[in-house]
Amino acid sequence: MSSFNKITIVGYLGRDPEIRYTPQGTAVCNISVATTERRKNVAGEYEDHTTWFRVTLWNRQAELANEYLAKGRQIYIEGRLRQEEYTDREGNKRVSLEVTATEMQFLGRRDDSALPASADAGLAQTEEALEAAKPAANGSGRSGKKGSKRAAKETVSVEEAVGIEEDGIPF
Repeated sequence: MSSFNKITIVGYLGRDPEIRYTPQGTAVCNISVATTERRKNVAGEYEDHTTWFRVTLWNRQAELANEYLAKGRQIYIEGRLRQEEYTDREGNKRVSLEVTATEMQFLGRRDDSALPASADAGLAQTEEALEAAKPAANGSGRSGKKGSKRAAKETVSVEEAVGIEEDGIPF
């Protein structure tokens, strides 16, 4: 039987995503994800145990993570796990859990989104352009033909023009 390496993580981002590009132009984004579980200790008191994962996202996933995620957001990750050993500044041997993501889903409420100001500005500009393109109230902007292509173009909604869906995330 063959083997496979797969991990599923539901956790919170510990810092904002960091994106970079390879010399070939491939997007690579690094995020830190924390999971916390509560356990009873020997004295019967509850303790929180946090595990940190370094997650690497590639290509479009990297770009989406960089655009929509921010510190504190909840995320679902699937990927391959590997354990890296390194020596810290004090000379102690440490172990790092690193995940190469194959799947990613944003979790949490929509109003928690880290939508950048530039995206809001772009949407506002698109709405203004559509408002300016609307025909005058007296109908002077129409060709007069029922079902004409021009009349159909004038009734395009903001969502269709921008290519976004109800939740504002383009996928």
